[in-house]
Amino acid sequence: MARSVWKGPFVDPSLIKKIEKQKNMTKNMKPIKTWSRKSTIIPEFVGTNFLIHNGKKFISITISEDMVGHKLGEFSPTRQFSGHTPADKKAKQVAAASDSKKNLNEKK
Repeated sequence: MARSVWKGPFVDPSLIKKIEKQKNMTKNMKPIKTWSRKSTIIPEFVGTNFLIHNGKKFISITISEDMVGHKLGEFSPTRQFSGHTPADKKAKQVAAASDSKKNLNEKK
C-alpha cells in the first residue's frame, strides 16, 4: 500500500538536518552516513554522496535525478548472490566423468 499523498514523502528528520548542514558548508563535502533505508529520495538530495548501511557494511551512493522518488534502501542491496556455479561445476564434473567412462569402454 502506498503512502498518502497529503502526508508527502517520508524522510528521516535527522537526514534532512544533515543535508541542510552540508548545503551550508561548500567545501569538505563528506558523504552522509545513514542507516535510514526507508527514507525517500527528494530533489534536495541530488548530487549528494551517501553511505547507506546494508546490515553489514556501508555502500557509497551518489544521488542522481533518476533516483528521486525511490527509497535509499533500493540502492544498497542486503543480499549477495553467489551464483549457481557450485552446482553447475558439479554437473559438469559428473558429465565429464561419464564421458570418460564411455570413451574407455569404447576403446576396449
